[in-house]
Amino acid sequence: MKTTYHDSCHCGAVRYAAALDLSEGVRRCNCSYCAKTRYAKAFTGDDELTILAGKEMLADYRGPDSVWPEDHIHHRFCTRCGVQVFSRGYLENFGGWFYAVNTATLDDASDEELAAAPIIYENGREDRQEEAPAVTSYL
Repeated sequence: MKTTYHDSCHCGAVRYAAALDLSEGVRRCNCSYCAKTRYAKAFTGDDELTILAGKEMLADYRGPDSVWPEDHIHHRFCTRCGVQVFSRGYLENFGGWFYAVNTATLDDASDEELAAAPIIYENGREDRQEEAPAVTSYL
């Protein structure tokens, strides 16, 4: 069941709400972006995230060597504190457009809720998000 979480960057300039079901899992990927940022994300639909404050503080990053089609993945972060709050992307096998919410930004999720969420590993380095990579302990 989805719960609406209120979320923010470190400095609080960017605030948003997202409907998430943490029991569906938190994803950790080995692509160069996710591995370097230790990005743990929970997915939600394109219409289930609302920016409450700080839209003008959001910057957009798209990796230059991305294997994704142009404009299909955008990492959004606060220009003041640098925290990545979410990404927006498109994958057919994920149901089209989606948001990937940085679970570290969930202000009202308890430690117990986050700890109980199953971890789903993605082999993004080889563009096989439905499979776990051979080694996951560093993710």
